[in-house]
Order: sequence, then C-alpha cells, then structure tokens
Amino acid sequence: MHFCPLCRHSAREFDPFNKPNRKCPSCGSLERHRFIWHFLIEHTNFLDGSAKALLHFAPEKILETLFRQIPGVDYLSADLSSPRAMVKMDITAIEYPDASFDVIYCSHVLEHVIEDRKAMREMKRVLKPEGACLIQIPLFGEPTQEDPTVTSPEERLRLYGQEDHVRKYGPDVVDRLRESGFMVVELTAGDVLGEAECERMLVPAYETIFFCS
Repeated sequence: MHFCPLCRHSAREFDPFNKPNRKCPSCGSLERHRFIWHFLIEHTNFLDGSAKALLHFAPEKILETLFRQIPGVDYLSADLSSPRAMVKMDITAIEYPDASFDVIYCSHVLEHVIEDRKAMREMKRVLKPEGACLIQIPLFGEPTQEDPTVTSPEERLRLYGQEDHVRKYGPDVVDRLRESGFMVVELTAGDVLGEAECERMLVPAYETIFFCS
C-alpha cells in the first residue's frame, strides 16, 4: 500500500503522470511534493508555530493549500505568469528588500530561467541570515548542459526534455549555488526517507532537495 503524506491518502496504485504510479489519486501530488512535505514536517521546525515569512515560487495547488494553513506562516506566492500566484514577479528581480524571508521554496523553476545564476543571487539576497532556501530541480547524471543559442521549442525538447526548459542540470549545479553565496547541503530521498519509505511514498531514492542557507 502506498501513502501520500500531504493528504494522508493510501492506495495500492497511484495515477500515471508521464509514467505509471507517480501521481497521488487524491491530491495530485508528485514525488517531489511528497518528499519536500515529509522533509519539512519531520526534519525542520516548519510546523512549530513561530512566525515565518515564506516565499513560494510557481505555487503548486496542494502545497499552497497546506502552507496557508500552517500557524505562524506569512505566506506569499510568486510567479511570472501563473494566475494562481499572489504576485507577478520575476525570480531574477525579486521586488522585496534584503533579508525579507525566513523560508524560500523554489521547485522545478530554475531550469526554465535563462539567467539562473541571477535568480540564485536574488534568492540569497532576500533570505534572512538564519533562513533556508529549499530548491528542487530535475537532475541528471552528466554535467549541466545548456546552449543560449538554442531557442526553438523543438530543439529544447530534444536536448533538455521539455519545450520550455533552457538547460539540463547535472550535479555541478551545487557549484552555481555556492558561487551565488549559499551554503548547500544536498539531501536525497534515499538518505532522508530510507528504502522502505521511498517505496511506500513512491519517491525515487535519487529525488533531491538542495538545502541552501
């Protein structure tokens, strides 16, 4: 029996999403959502009720709903185009002062951003000194591949796996984050959850959170 920690739903099979057994049939969560939510509730002080300003880029419906319900969290969602976001904002030009947020959550965004290093520097700028920026990206085994001359959707699909992706990240993304001023801890689901929980929550062991401070 598989389990979703976001909606507490159990099922023998999850729904397909590009491939079988990925999407929670109750709340629609994917692997990365189940991993980040488990990490936040089990391995951080996110639910302790203390005041926290949270900036959430490209808000996913299920996580937005949960974040809004947490006592003490001053929630703000942002996106350049999504109608779900509370404010329209470019991640490379965050319209808030330095040290504005205790938590920043940025999942599957940077692979769409041409100036990703600028976006990383901006997130570091608006993060409070004791805050945490949680970043998730599609990650591949080889070094990061990108070519700014590639602009056609067809060629981006061929090279990067999706028409609106501008690169394919490899493990060397850690170097970009550190060059932007972050201290980075790389957390995989295999290490955080263990094999049995990865199977129960249908989260691949290689699913990664970059915990940036």
